[in-house]
Amino acid sequence: MFLKSLSGRFLMLTVAFVMLAEVLIFVPSIARFREDYLLSHLERAQIASLALLAGEDMIDDALEQELLRNAGVFNVVLRRDQARQLVLSSPMPGEIAKSFDLRADSSLDLMRDAVLRLLDPQDRVIRVIGQPVQDAGLLIEVTMASGPLRMAMIDYGLRILALSAVISVITASLLFFAVRRILVMPIRRLVDAIQSYAGAPEDNRRIIEPSSQVSELREAEIALQSMEQQLTSALRQKERLAQLGGAVAKISHDLRNILTTAQLFADRMENSQDPAVKRAAPKIVGSISRAVNLCETTLAFGKAEEPPPALNRIFLAAIVNDVVDSERLAAGDHDISFSEDVPAGLVLRADGEQLFRVLSNLIRNARQAIVASGRTGEINIRADEDLHEWTIQVADTGPGLPPKARDHLFQPFQGGTRKGGTGLGLAISAELIRGHGGRLALERSDGEGTVFVIHLPKGVAIHEAAAE
Repeated sequence: MFLKSLSGRFLMLTVAFVMLAEVLIFVPSIARFREDYLLSHLERAQIASLALLAGEDMIDDALEQELLRNAGVFNVVLRRDQARQLVLSSPMPGEIAKSFDLRADSSLDLMRDAVLRLLDPQDRVIRVIGQPVQDAGLLIEVTMASGPLRMAMIDYGLRILALSAVISVITASLLFFAVRRILVMPIRRLVDAIQSYAGAPEDNRRIIEPSSQVSELREAEIALQSMEQQLTSALRQKERLAQLGGAVAKISHDLRNILTTAQLFADRMENSQDPAVKRAAPKIVGSISRAVNLCETTLAFGKAEEPPPALNRIFLAAIVNDVVDSERLAAGDHDISFSEDVPAGLVLRADGEQLFRVLSNLIRNARQAIVASGRTGEINIRADEDLHEWTIQVADTGPGLPPKARDHLFQPFQGGTRKGGTGLGLAISAELIRGHGGRLALERSDGEGTVFVIHLPKGVAIHEAAAE
């Protein structure tokens, strides 16, 4: 996993490039080592020959052989004053395989000879020609074995490679930590900022603040900040439009019900014998019909939060009576009976307007379900109380809720109780009751009818907790 990261790949590339550079340096280095090795043996051979020349009568054969062994050569030829003189000699193990004149070799010749020497494992006799030190002659020539030279070159090469590896690791580590601090960590912070903003794009606090010292990364942070600011603004505008649309939808939903009642009264006005009323009634009916249609078209908007209820002590019987009167009128000639079982003195602590909307939604849904079934039916509203809560039950003898409505109950645009319904009525009603700290529940829905129950708590603390 580490090797797939930017840091890991950079580390591996650094090590590879440093090792490549060391390999390119290795060949000139080994060639230089070979030249120094040969020059060193020429210098020792010259010293041995000068020692022999200084005490020619004092050095025996055994000392001569010792001088040759110390110099690491078989023979020494010194040319002085145009005369070639074999100064030191010993038996050679074989014929001379190759000669090397260090006075004329170029750098390329030295590197080529060094590589060939490394690749040739055979121990051969070679002749080496060089310039004597301190101008002690015109040239010096020695014969020597190539095996020790090759072993010394291999030892030197291994030490060079080990040192190169150490340098590569140290260099790569320094570059790794430098790049990680300068480049990788700012990129990581940029990625973290993007992920944090994605978790809550509407939160202004999560918009990135440019802080990188690297100019390219800072430009990226500035561009990202501008994009996040625009996106957050767009999301807020979209949320406001959604809330406005939801509010309009709910207002239209309830306004439609009010206008429907007004339309029924306007229809009755058409039967009036008053000529002025007769002339005005069609226009009133047409205007109300257009208003109802306009309300219907706005019901596609979403759901918004309702304002908190204005709690007052109200008589439930009066509200139920108003709703039932409106629904009786809306039922027209359909055979639907309404019954009220609400104690006349029952007082609730609630928002009268919101409770009227809830009861109106529930009773109207019951009426529409019975009318759609084509059968006679009954709608009953019953209220009761105990020490802890008030309960209001709305029951009907209709066909029951469709399966989809039961599966998505109280969900806007999915829990419609009739074909073509939006489901907003039940969603609004449930939200209004929750605002009172209570709950709207479906007690039963089958072929024998549907029963909804409103539970309103009496305790103020309960309501306040729910309202919060």
